[in-house]
Amino acid sequence: MKKSEMTNKMATINIRQRVEILLDGLLYMRKYAGRTIVIKYGGNAMVNEELKTSVMRDLYLLQTIGMKIVLVHGGGPAIDQAMSRLNKPTKFIDGLRYTDGDDIQIINAVLSGQVNKSLVADLHKIGARAIGLSGADGHLIQTKQLSTELGYVGKISKIDAEAIKLLLNANYIPVIASIGIDDRGQLYNVNADTAASEIAAALNAEQFILMTDVRGILRDIKDPDSLYHELSVDQVQQMLGSGALKGGMIPKIRAIIAAINNGLKEAVILDGRVEHSILLELFSTEGYGSLITQ
Repeated sequence: MKKSEMTNKMATINIRQRVEILLDGLLYMRKYAGRTIVIKYGGNAMVNEELKTSVMRDLYLLQTIGMKIVLVHGGGPAIDQAMSRLNKPTKFIDGLRYTDGDDIQIINAVLSGQVNKSLVADLHKIGARAIGLSGADGHLIQTKQLSTELGYVGKISKIDAEAIKLLLNANYIPVIASIGIDDRGQLYNVNADTAASEIAAALNAEQFILMTDVRGILRDIKDPDSLYHELSVDQVQQMLGSGALKGGMIPKIRAIIAAINNGLKEAVILDGRVEHSILLELFSTEGYGSLITQ
């Protein structure tokens, strides 16, 4: 066989493989078309520029094929940098950032201004339609003070999702900063995992994806191949009680359990360090992360 004939044959095989991949994905595209997908975005996927571009492209693809995408974000590294520049000490209590009166102004400026608008700009850059919101806009994330010990850290009392629904119906991606507000207009720092899961429940989302810096829920934290592919709420509740879950995974699981108890159908903890992990999760039989169901 001539070299040119070999090249043409390989090209034909590659094209066929691509067509087969598209056909395999069609089933899942039909499943999710018109449905709401809430994605909590943070961790390494947010600070690594290549991964960030990959995530934005994935979201644009999902929007293009008819899914309603909501992006909820935190911004811990950006907040740390701002605090450091202003010589403000950072203190954590039980994994939550202590927030005084000055801190909440800084955190709001970083999350609602810097991080939020940067994500909106990145989405616009690749052709997606996006609008940035803070949880204070439209009284979206209604909060109360969690405890006096933590200062202006908020506990969510209600999600008013009307503004989000208006944007989704107009084919925008709402990009939401995890800032809360109370009846007096006081702003609060809200855990982004909790905010995202409660928003997903309020929207009756088809899927909630929580992107993080680990493979998912592992049987052995040192072995990334020991992934639990699917767990029930009862199982993860037992894991919490037994101490099998450690560190940053604990607040994520608590947020997911609370949201499922409030009506969320299912949630996925997904490795945001892997390129196109969202597509691997949504468009394959095996999935890619740890699925938690009712």
